[in-house]
Amino acid sequence: MKNFAARKIAIAGLIFAIAQTASAQPPPDDTARFLAGMPLPKNSPLAPLTTDPAWQEHSANFERAFAKMNRRQLLKLHAWEEQYFPEAREHIPVAFYMFSGPDFLYVDQFFPKADVYILCGKESMGPPPDPLQTGNLGSALHNLEEAMNSSLRFSFFITKDMKVDLQSQELKGTLPILYVFLARADKSIKDVTYGSLSAGGEFQRSHPGNGGTPGVRIDYIDNHSGQQQTLYYFTTDISDGGISSSPGFLRFCDHFGVGCSFLKSSSYLMFEEGFNRIRDFILDHSKTIVQDDAGIPLA
Repeated sequence: MKNFAARKIAIAGLIFAIAQTASAQPPPDDTARFLAGMPLPKNSPLAPLTTDPAWQEHSANFERAFAKMNRRQLLKLHAWEEQYFPEAREHIPVAFYMFSGPDFLYVDQFFPKADVYILCGKESMGPPPDPLQTGNLGSALHNLEEAMNSSLRFSFFITKDMKVDLQSQELKGTLPILYVFLARADKSIKDVTYGSLSAGGEFQRSHPGNGGTPGVRIDYIDNHSGQQQTLYYFTTDISDGGISSSPGFLRFCDHFGVGCSFLKSSSYLMFEEGFNRIRDFILDHSKTIVQDDAGIPLA
């Protein structure tokens, strides 16, 4: 009887220890601000790491990079929107950004008042980023800067470089980049849910990266407007063959009805016959489409 009681106490102690460890993990908003090189609450579990010279250098690098990008690109974009794109000020139910990879930055600039953003790419989202578990923090932060370099300098990710960058670092996948863009866009992350899509298009909780169409749901608040918004990112193949093999993604998107679409640097894929289904979906589900020359052919 005593052995049984002792065993129960030991199990209870283990459960308590696990719960303490879980609660000690940094909140996702703290992680996003840390990766973005931004100030943290003094009581954040990550606050002690901000005294590391590697993080301070990373913070200074991102301050310069984002300030330069704002001057070169975003201020001009906002001036253009004021004159030519009043739709940017409209509330919309959903913004679709196919072939996006982790480029949340620009869809948020063109459609800042969407309730839901749906992004997708072949790039894996990676595991939940946790700076507390990162062995070589300086190297990891430097690699994150390298992975984002082309986007911050030229406004697009170079696909072949991104595939290497996103898998060769401790902070793997698209999720760290999405976190940085959210934090730098003055969003506060409230909840992050990992899941996958069923064949019928239902988002179901699952272990990060598991399932036929793995994805993540990030609920956040825009600190400027106070609007509650949601970002989804899915790792999926949206060629005709990919959609036939995994139909859940388009069925998930269909649940949101008609919204707006954004297309940038999609490599002229929808000029080809192998991408008819995603092209038709965008045309059928978009009140407005903003795209560059590489999007949907005009004729």
